[in-house]
Amino acid sequence: MLPVNPDRFLADLHHLRSIGASGVGKGVVRRAFTDTDIAARRWLADQFTDAGLTAHVDPVGSVFGLAEGTSLLVGSHSDTQPEGGWLDGALGVICGLELARAGAEAGVPISAVSFQDEEGRFGVTTGSRVWGGFTSLDDADRLTDTTGVTFAEARARMADMAGNFVDPARFSGFLECHIEQGPWLDKAGEAAGIVTSIVGIRDMRITFSGEQNHAGTTPMHLRRDAYRGMLAYQQKIMDRFRNVVTPETVWTTGHVDLHPGSHSIVPGRCSFSMQWRDGDADRLARMEEIIREAVAETAEELGLSAATSDMLALDPVPMDPGFRAALESAAEEIAPGRWRRMPSGALHDATSVAAHMPVAMLFVPSINGISHAFEEDTAEEDLVTGLRILAQAAEHMGR
Repeated sequence: MLPVNPDRFLADLHHLRSIGASGVGKGVVRRAFTDTDIAARRWLADQFTDAGLTAHVDPVGSVFGLAEGTSLLVGSHSDTQPEGGWLDGALGVICGLELARAGAEAGVPISAVSFQDEEGRFGVTTGSRVWGGFTSLDDADRLTDTTGVTFAEARARMADMAGNFVDPARFSGFLECHIEQGPWLDKAGEAAGIVTSIVGIRDMRITFSGEQNHAGTTPMHLRRDAYRGMLAYQQKIMDRFRNVVTPETVWTTGHVDLHPGSHSIVPGRCSFSMQWRDGDADRLARMEEIIREAVAETAEELGLSAATSDMLALDPVPMDPGFRAALESAAEEIAPGRWRRMPSGALHDATSVAAHMPVAMLFVPSINGISHAFEEDTAEEDLVTGLRILAQAAEHMGR
């Protein structure tokens, strides 16, 4: 095993938490390109330099600590949700820093990285998707946040640090450690999850349009209520998904917009999000067919018109079999009988990095399955166990 230092690792993790600490529990507010995010990235660059790495910031704000020659890349992201936890992303970044230090001692070249805007202030895993070639820099620069700030304007705040993009060919593979962000490991009392694949995601908006009218004087049988369209559509997909999905399949309507949004007006328009996730691309496609059929049938039955937006489509990404085997072997040695193979239902930077190199992921438990919240936490014993598993596997991957 690489000679990692758990005390140093935990101290660094807590120091990173202090940059943008919310004052509520262990919560952190460190949105991409904000003052706290940039301060954290400057601190990381200093740590990389002190570890004997070459600190390098690319044009989109991702911070690398580069070992000489060909190396294994280890990391994640250090930006957070608007109300974030202290471990989501940060754990993988500090694992990268600690493994790079230990690798230097052991003669195993390991580089570290914190990708920018994984949490989607401007898009989906923006920094790694640009690096992975899924989004051009020109297209990314036109992305805006909810206040109208463009990605180009935001990344200009780090222009004094930025250089060229790092050549992916210098890395032999990518390893990412992350909290599970779900309940399975914690409920089972298990120490680690070896990710088999990162699920695919489909995401779009659906809009039903009817007739805006008076809520007190319009008879129910004459209404063309756009909101009723959404309710009828939701019932249809619940019924029809039943014979298609698995227990791991999920779908979500997380945002609904009614127009004009008054208590006394029958809504003339209802626009809502529709996202679905699964590890099987064929199942995602079958779900899309059901969704589109349900939209068309609902509109016809209720006298509405319907429209769908362009669809975001991210395909499932399998983890590298060799890297997975190394993690499984290390998990059995460090935590015998207390690990499992599992898919990732959340999107991670590894999805984009897989375009360039073999990737693998390790999960550690999330207490009560909580993430994307100030209450997010993991027992320090579990954090150290994850670090040790990673160190055992990385020694074999990096040689």
